[in-house]
Amino acid sequence: MKRKLIRGGNVLSMDNQVGSGAMNVLLDGPRIDSVAAGLNVDDAEVIDATGCIVIPGLVNAHMHTWQTALRGIAANWTLPQYFRSVHAGLAALFSPDDLYISTLVGALNQLNCGTTTLGDWCHNNPTPTHTNRAIDGLVESGIRSVFFHGSPKPDPKPGQKHFSEVPHPREEIERLLRSRFAESDTLVTLGMAILGPHYSTYDVSMQDFLLAQEFDLVASMHCAGLEAKTPDGWERLAAVELLGPRTNVVHGNNLTDAQLRMMLERGVTFSLAPETEMQQGHGHPITGRLRDAGYAPSLGADLESSIASDMFTVARVALASQRAFDNEAARTAQGRLPATSTLSCNDALEWITLRGAEALGMASQIGSLTPGKQADVVLVRADTINMRPVHDPVAALIMQASPSNVDTVLVAGEYRKRCGELIYGQLHRRLDELDDSGRRIASSLSERLAAC
Repeated sequence: MKRKLIRGGNVLSMDNQVGSGAMNVLLDGPRIDSVAAGLNVDDAEVIDATGCIVIPGLVNAHMHTWQTALRGIAANWTLPQYFRSVHAGLAALFSPDDLYISTLVGALNQLNCGTTTLGDWCHNNPTPTHTNRAIDGLVESGIRSVFFHGSPKPDPKPGQKHFSEVPHPREEIERLLRSRFAESDTLVTLGMAILGPHYSTYDVSMQDFLLAQEFDLVASMHCAGLEAKTPDGWERLAAVELLGPRTNVVHGNNLTDAQLRMMLERGVTFSLAPETEMQQGHGHPITGRLRDAGYAPSLGADLESSIASDMFTVARVALASQRAFDNEAARTAQGRLPATSTLSCNDALEWITLRGAEALGMASQIGSLTPGKQADVVLVRADTINMRPVHDPVAALIMQASPSNVDTVLVAGEYRKRCGELIYGQLHRRLDELDDSGRRIASSLSERLAAC
């Protein structure tokens, strides 16, 4: 692979030692070689970044990509209706190929929006074929991703156990590790989307944590919304030393401050989805509570069945919601607003780069434009009508940018988007397939409900 020199852009490296400003970025194959002002080489393809802000690829730490065919269906639903209509209804109507097309188009859209790494939380895979086809979609898209293997959440049939009583399928994790994830240098890697103590019995939670620990996989789990199945589960897991940096908690709204501190002390990471949390009724996002404990979260788009999934919007909503809480708290306590905003745009950019890398167990590989890390780079046009004039490039990204500004996306040094065009030759065909899939699933559910 020929070396590439990104020249003439305004670089935000997200690495304090590398710095930011008018610098050039040299990519050598799949890795970043160097970042410096005045850097020039003779044997590299030049990427003209004039008028662009150059950033590390964005990280969407948590998304149920299989729901891409359901876009907008859950836009007016609270959490109980979502559980009832999606997990106990729509999910059961997905064929393996439905999972494939949703995951493929969802991942392509992430690339189009400037996300180069995706935490794909797949919990609608009742058969190995469903799982394989979801992975096929990720691989075909060319995105870097962690495939969090989960399990469906249907209502139990007579004689069946509730899903909270069923351990994660060991045989599937073993099968995936010896087949789809036998190679260590692929863009798609494996994680476990487990129930955790919030949505399972303690015995199930213990077994799932031990399985993830045995194979050194990041174990990610939801913690929010409905009442916890095992309220003291976090303390019990901590007592047997099963909480650590490979533990990822999604949402966390139900946790007490004492639980948060205990988990943070053990290196647990948190992935928040503030827009979904506020809309569906999980509770107030814990962005500020984590900040007050000296920690910063990662962010995820969560549900395209409900909201848009570009990380600029996700970060903007997360920032605005916490500023609103802080402003109201200051008014109540002091009778006046804070002198300045309590969280900065730079904080928000960290949430969707560095902190996302940490949550997915990839801090040494992605999240910043650091020499030696993977060449995941995004060029965002800042010379457009919605961005000029740029007084502060970080503020411009978080407060003004949209997917339309994403000009070029590279993953491991390979183009995924160039000059504003997604590089995928069958996009129109795949979009038609997505339309067909979504309409058939939605109409099937309507027919079922009408027959009841």
